[in-house]
This record gives sequence, structure tokens and C-alpha cells, in this order.
Amino acid sequence: MAQKSTLPCSIRPYAPSDKASVVSLFRFGVLEHVYPAFFKSVSHPDHIGVAISICMAGYVLGGSSYFQALLFGGAWAGLVYYCCHEIYTGYLNRKLSGEMDDVQTHFLDNPNNNFWVAEMDVNGQSKIAGVVAVLAHKGGDELEGGRSHSWNGSVMATDEDDGSYGEVFQLVVSFPLRRKGLGSRLLQTAVDFCKEQGLMSVVLETSSPQLAVLALAKKMGFVQTSSHNNTHSSRWMAKLARISVSRMEKVI
Repeated sequence: MAQKSTLPCSIRPYAPSDKASVVSLFRFGVLEHVYPAFFKSVSHPDHIGVAISICMAGYVLGGSSYFQALLFGGAWAGLVYYCCHEIYTGYLNRKLSGEMDDVQTHFLDNPNNNFWVAEMDVNGQSKIAGVVAVLAHKGGDELEGGRSHSWNGSVMATDEDDGSYGEVFQLVVSFPLRRKGLGSRLLQTAVDFCKEQGLMSVVLETSSPQLAVLALAKKMGFVQTSSHNNTHSSRWMAKLARISVSRMEKVI
């Protein structure tokens, strides 16, 4: 059940004048996961073992030098951080040069898609407090052999449905305004739109550091149907970053 919002916000369709604020919020919403991904990765038991081994190698090769041990360990941590950073910045740059470069064409001009912003008044000035968007895939659209090959992984069509689904493109809430029910309102707006479009389900994908989005999706009736490690980066980066992607789905 969606949490009731305590914020005096209005949710409306995107307007061209929103672009700068929306891009800024979108950028923050993607890059804020770099540090959580890094800390989650370096704290994994396998990575801790590698870090200890590398530090010991530095200590021995440096002639019992603690400085060399720390230097080797720091280099390992820097490599892991680089992988996490590249995965999220790579995703951000693809989207900024793709869908986010022309919201009007990709979302608003297509009646099957939509893009909303949450707007609130702060000291007499309008402020974009959150965004959410939906990309619809209807009647086997982008399907080959019943499976989608979009960024959001794969969706298997069954005999009971036509494989149509709405993909939640991005759900972001301004950091100071979180835990006030706005995320629930935005996600519910996307779900209601997908229902009106006659889609069979709503799909939301989250990377492993996005614990708040994962918890919100579960609270609103989404269930995890699969997971994958396709981050559209090189395999060695994905392996070192240890970032997985969960596919959450809600049948409507």
C-alpha cells in the first residue's frame, strides 16, 4: 500500500522549461549510487580477501614496507571505485544523449509513453522535487522470440498475455524531500498510467545499491522476477563492481 504523501506537491506532465532542473535531478539520481556501490563492493568477503592478499604482496615486495602495503591496497580500492563510477556514468551518458536529450519526442509525442514531474512551491518559487517516466512496450514491441532486448533486461511473454508492459524509465526524488511519500505518489502515477494504457504489467529495474527504491517497489506490490549483471559495461568492470540488477514486476 502506497504511503500517503505529506508534501504539498502537484504531479504534472513534463514541460520544455523543466529540462535544466530535470537533467540536474536525473544526474544526481544516477550518480548518487556510485559510493554505495563502491562500499558494498569492497566490503564483499571475496574483495576483502583480495585486498588483504594485495596488501601482503605490497608489504613483501616493498621489503616489509607498510607504506607499500597501503599503496597496493589503495590501488586496488581505486580500481574498484573506478569500475563503479564508470558503470553509472556510462549509463548516465547514454541516457542524456538518448531519451533525456529529447523528452518531447521520446515521451510526450508518443501517446503510449509519458513523463511527469513533481512540482512544489518553495519560498514562492517553483521547484522540481521528483521525476518519473514510462516507456510502453506493446504487443511484442521490441520482442524477438518473446524476449525484450532493451536496457531493462528481458521480459518473457506468456500465453496469458501479449507481452505488453510499461517500463519505469527513472524514478528520482530530491534528497531533502525523501521519506515523505512522494516516491510512492510518483510510482503510483506510473502504475495508473500503465493500467489506463491497457498494459499487462509494470516493470521497474533497480541496481543492487538502490535499496530504497527496491523497498518502495516491494511495498507497492512489485515482486522480483529475475536478476542479471548486464550493465552495458565490460565484463571485468561488472565483475569487480559486483553490481547486479533486479527486475521488479507488478501485474495490473
